[in-house]
Amino acid sequence: MRIPFMSMFMASPFDGLEEHAEKVKACAHAFKKAIECHLSTQCDTYESFQKEVVRLESEADAVKRRIRGHLPKGTLLPIDKFQLFRYLREQDAVLDAVEDTLEWISFREDPGIPDELADDFINFIGAVILPIEALVIMIREARTYFKTYKEEQRNKVKEIIATLRRQEHDADRHERHIKRKTLNLDIDPVTIFHMIRLAEYIGSIADHAENAGDMMRAMIAR
Repeated sequence: MRIPFMSMFMASPFDGLEEHAEKVKACAHAFKKAIECHLSTQCDTYESFQKEVVRLESEADAVKRRIRGHLPKGTLLPIDKFQLFRYLREQDAVLDAVEDTLEWISFREDPGIPDELADDFINFIGAVILPIEALVIMIREARTYFKTYKEEQRNKVKEIIATLRRQEHDADRHERHIKRKTLNLDIDPVTIFHMIRLAEYIGSIADHAENAGDMMRAMIAR
């Protein structure tokens, strides 16, 4: 019989993972607002949203360091410590991808995203945020599983991971659509390159969320 080791801890490492995931989620929503601002001719606060993302990323870094610092050598865990760190690395990479995306946009604010692609990018970002929101739910359910080791709870986690994968594949579909459409627009080559690369940056956000889901699946494997 497997012993629910998690119950032996005053504080579960999943508490920190959930706190970190909440920062990632907040960062994603600030990112969405930044893009909407960038697309609006009335908005002059893009840099403030960018600073908000940087602030949240800094707070998430502090959480990440605390998680690592509270797992000294010899600590008993219900999962492999290196699997935990690999999961955290992928979840944290979502933040890095968001920062990279906003930085890429700032390199060439004028003329910005062409009007013909505005709705496509808004839909794309909406699709990318869904798997990020799923990370928080997945961690909550995983914490419960590692307390009980009930098969029903394990299946709940697996279902969330499967949903996360479907959401990432949907984001991939949006990315391909934007690339195809961009390459068939009558616009200058620099804008084409900027939009193609922007789509790839945004797509990488969902990629890292899916990778985190894959790491979670490895952690709950028997």
